[in-house]
Amino acid sequence: MQRLYFLTPDPQTTVTIANELNDLGLRRSEVHIMARDRRQLNDTGLREATLLQTSDAVNASKRGLLIGIPLGLVVGIAAATVLSIPGQAGNFALVIGLGIFGGLFGLWASTLVGVSVPDIKVEKFQHAYKRGAILMMVDVPGAREKEISDTIRRHHPDVEIEKITEEERRHAEGQGN
Repeated sequence: MQRLYFLTPDPQTTVTIANELNDLGLRRSEVHIMARDRRQLNDTGLREATLLQTSDAVNASKRGLLIGIPLGLVVGIAAATVLSIPGQAGNFALVIGLGIFGGLFGLWASTLVGVSVPDIKVEKFQHAYKRGAILMMVDVPGAREKEISDTIRRHHPDVEIEKITEEERRHAEGQGN
């Protein structure tokens, strides 16, 4: 899946695009909306974007897990060596236990950081969002990305359409899920 970001000028355009996306086979659950005044979209059936879509929480938690487990295992091996617990089972349990603890601690700590890091596109469009524009985050199948963005661009030339680039991914910029 690829996430496309549509910056729309008003609620009517947002609803029209959501209906067009529905006609193109996308479900409403694949469309997330950020609006300064959510009340203007209450009766549309569109979902408000959650913290998971607007922050780097999920990707940060993955990084924390990937760093925490090996670090916990290394600490476990060091602790098993220093403590000289008799028997292999005790040493094994200590290493595995600290590996699990390291993973959970890394997950927890990095998620705390990740929720404070906004998605790079949310951050980019923040000025427009605060002025009343509406940000649509649309999850589309990678193979249909061009078709969908071209269709929306053709019907709504005033709508800004972007996606997270490979360059932004490489620099570990905030990316919502």
